[in-house]
Amino acid sequence: MAGPDEIETSGWRLTLPACGKKSLREFKIAVMLSADTAEVDRSVQDRIQAVAEYLSKQKAKVIDQAHPDIEPAEAHRVFIHLLRAATSRGQSDEAFARNFEAAGKVDPKDTSYQAWMLKGNTLSHRDWLNWNEARHRMRLEWARFFQEYDVLLCPAGATPAFPHNQKGERWERMVTVNGKPQPSTTQMFWAGFSGMAYLPSTVAPAGLTAEGLPVGVQIVGPQYGDFTCIRFAQLLEREFQGFVAPPGYQ
Repeated sequence: MAGPDEIETSGWRLTLPACGKKSLREFKIAVMLSADTAEVDRSVQDRIQAVAEYLSKQKAKVIDQAHPDIEPAEAHRVFIHLLRAATSRGQSDEAFARNFEAAGKVDPKDTSYQAWMLKGNTLSHRDWLNWNEARHRMRLEWARFFQEYDVLLCPAGATPAFPHNQKGERWERMVTVNGKPQPSTTQMFWAGFSGMAYLPSTVAPAGLTAEGLPVGVQIVGPQYGDFTCIRFAQLLEREFQGFVAPPGYQ
């Protein structure tokens, strides 16, 4: 995905750096269990904490509650606007006109997913440039962060697997997080926090919840550090927890 297209191959190549680490103890690891903007269910946090405790016992350098100096709520806001702008080409002219009119009526103080979606779907190029500039400032902060840490461990989602629900709009569909309803769109934070900044991540098994549902730990690395994420996942799956199929899995 990051490499040159057919035209660009005449002038440049992408070479991802190899990961020379051979054991978990060689890594310096940051751990982020939850975020105020996207609270994570305790069942997921417990499994990621178990991974962190295992890594500490293996003599890896683990720093709890460490993350880049980026406000999660702002990162989520930037991500949703850029994501919805990137997918806005799929709108018909009629749908764009309706969304443009609706976006003009959005209260500037409205921080709901629906409001961000409408704005993102109808961004002017000037506004997109401003959101993209915010993204690049965050990329610089991530780069500084990964000068100190090799990987960041965080949730892949706010909950384990939940029942399918196709009723209503996406932001109206709720999942239960620590006994409280949370819009399913809030879960998108855990994909966008790193993905919006062009960072690779790999998800490895972190064990099962008390109900027997699998939990994954997201391993985030620096830009072009794909092989570092993959190597860490390989070591973790080999030494901590391999994939265990849940009952009924085919």
